[in-house]
Amino acid sequence: MESKKKKILVIRLSAIGDIVWTSPSLRCLKTQLPNVELHFCTKKQYQSMVENNPYLDKIHYLEDDLNTLVKTLKAEQFDTVIDLHKNLRSAWIRWHLWKKSYSYSKKSFRRWLFVNFKLPVMTTLHVAERYLEAIKPLGIVDDGKGLDYFLSEKDSVSKEKLPITHQNGYTAFIIGASTFTKRLPMNKMIELCQKINMPIMLLGGKEELSTGNELVKAFEQPEMKAKCQTVIYNACGIFSLNESVFLAKQAQFVFGHDTGLTHILAAYKKKIYAIYGGTSTIGFYPYRTDYYAIENKNLRCRPCSKSGLDSCPKKHFKCMQDINFDFELSQATQVSDDYSNKRS
Repeated sequence: MESKKKKILVIRLSAIGDIVWTSPSLRCLKTQLPNVELHFCTKKQYQSMVENNPYLDKIHYLEDDLNTLVKTLKAEQFDTVIDLHKNLRSAWIRWHLWKKSYSYSKKSFRRWLFVNFKLPVMTTLHVAERYLEAIKPLGIVDDGKGLDYFLSEKDSVSKEKLPITHQNGYTAFIIGASTFTKRLPMNKMIELCQKINMPIMLLGGKEELSTGNELVKAFEQPEMKAKCQTVIYNACGIFSLNESVFLAKQAQFVFGHDTGLTHILAAYKKKIYAIYGGTSTIGFYPYRTDYYAIENKNLRCRPCSKSGLDSCPKKHFKCMQDINFDFELSQATQVSDDYSNKRS
């Protein structure tokens, strides 16, 4: 007689980077536990990030009403709940489901000491590994495979949709970030694009459209054209998140701020040039991929926050303004010549 499936719910409501960091835990739960039915709970706005994941049997979305979601989840009769968010809403869900639960260690007090007093108490363990630590009591071991991110056929973008200047290769520059202190100011973006000196595709949401247009305009000036071969295509707000992932995956090089789309690219083992301003790489670097951190290491005030601020507390913004672009472009992995390769 076939044994009854064990139903497990994993909760991670937001945001982009954090959701992709749960992917090793999801894979290990599904592949290492016998006869498990794996469910995932997140916000509706992140549906495209998880709907193609083959390790998930069912996904539940938080829309407007938390109580409606709780009612739906209670009807599932889970055996185990794993809280990889650990905030008030996820605690509310756990409390109402009243099942055996596990949660990860946020290290909140250590992060507070690290940010406010610069004490070397913050664990170097990546968040993805702290998620895995939370499920060790279930017999889960880290398989060492890193992140997953799954695209579908509809997420592909044909080469013909791109400008001719970008159809034979480009660098992806992910210009978005959730806060001011995580983004390069315009003068430094221009300096970086000059250093790259090849066709660049800007990636981000609609909120980055005006910034992208400003960069395009800067490199259309005759004096700039005389200095470098940089040609910029502003794709911000044109493509969906998954289409942007597809485009960045095809890029020869990837640059990006400390933001969700940058961290997704680690799932494809891309060499990532990751830009850090007011935040720190400790525990939040591009996971298990070759990366180069572009950061100013000579400031006592850095990091100034755990996840970025809307202004520089010191008013000088030296973490970005004094950053040196001392990298050399090199690829750790070969980029496929088959632009139509749509597998995630």
